[in-house]
Amino acid sequence: MQKELVYMSNHIDFYFDIISPYAYIAHKKILKHKNIVFNYKPIYLGGLHKLAGIDSPAFNKYKLRNNINDCNLVSKKNNIEFKWNSYFPINSLNIMRGYICVSKDKQKDYLNCFFDAYWKNNHDLSNVENMSKLIKDLNIDIQDFFQSIKQQSIKEKLIKLTSDAFKKEVFGTPTFIVNNKIFWGQDRLEYALEEFNAN
Repeated sequence: MQKELVYMSNHIDFYFDIISPYAYIAHKKILKHKNIVFNYKPIYLGGLHKLAGIDSPAFNKYKLRNNINDCNLVSKKNNIEFKWNSYFPINSLNIMRGYICVSKDKQKDYLNCFFDAYWKNNHDLSNVENMSKLIKDLNIDIQDFFQSIKQQSIKEKLIKLTSDAFKKEVFGTPTFIVNNKIFWGQDRLEYALEEFNAN
């Protein structure tokens, strides 16, 4: 009888949207694991929730209150600077398109900058002037950036990334995938690492 082939990952896929506070916390945890390759997979969380038929906790006052308390507890426990954004929720579409359209060598700085701006420094990233300032600080051409995020090819790429994630049964962020196994939530990073290290 032929043995079933098992795919073994040489990296961990990390599905994220900057609008997610738990993705921010997971990202900060990931930075501590320098010897492991994390493949950052940008998606549009609003679109993913729509595909999965999920109502965002942001629009349920009980879930929202719990999320705020939980993020404060988790970030404190992990020594992560965190402040619940007073402008939450915002539409992250342009921010996530921006991550896709900036050059590969700028993506890491872009991600750190926008994550910190929203979940540490309480910036309103729905404000174009605030976004423009961050883009300028990253030495990215502002006019080129805002033209790029309007390009159909960039729009379609984010749609495809989100759709592909849904096809893999990703339904929220952060999600980790290793060896074709799904681990959902910042508190499942340790389990994903155990799976990876078992290779």
